[in-house]
Amino acid sequence: MDLALTPDLRDFRESARTWLEENVPREPRPPLGPDARDFDLAWQRRQFDGGWAGISWPVEYGGRGLTLLQQMIWFEEMAWAGGPYIGFCFVGINQAGPTLIARASEELKNFHLPRILRGETVWCQGFSEPGAGSDLVSLSLRGEVDGDHLVVNGQKIWTSFAQYADYQELLVRTGRGE
Repeated sequence: MDLALTPDLRDFRESARTWLEENVPREPRPPLGPDARDFDLAWQRRQFDGGWAGISWPVEYGGRGLTLLQQMIWFEEMAWAGGPYIGFCFVGINQAGPTLIARASEELKNFHLPRILRGETVWCQGFSEPGAGSDLVSLSLRGEVDGDHLVVNGQKIWTSFAQYADYQELLVRTGRGE
């Protein structure tokens, strides 16, 4: 197996390395709280402005559409450059955004995806429930469509970043059967 990088991949690595050297914040990330939220969103915005946001997202949704090898190079260079942890942007970039890309209407994609990539919104998870944790089989929170609204009955616990989030990726039971 030949693991040597092609000239194009070497050029990509150099481009990523140069951009990161010039743009990775030198100040430490603040401890969790509003200042950390602001820091993470500013870093996400800097990546967006530099053309490095959503590297695995399809181009038609504002991402880079990079190959798996390019993504690996990016993350390797990010680590070498001491790039900050994705923090408050984790759920939006890695979970909510890809879910919206795969399943949402064009209206929802057009509303949410640019805001996620530009570092304008924070998403949290609504997974864990009392007595169920993150065991999806045991979910009891119900969601029923009522006109243009989803009426939710039940509760969630341990929702990371909820107090700082603008949106939540919420898991609910919608079927009548058990």
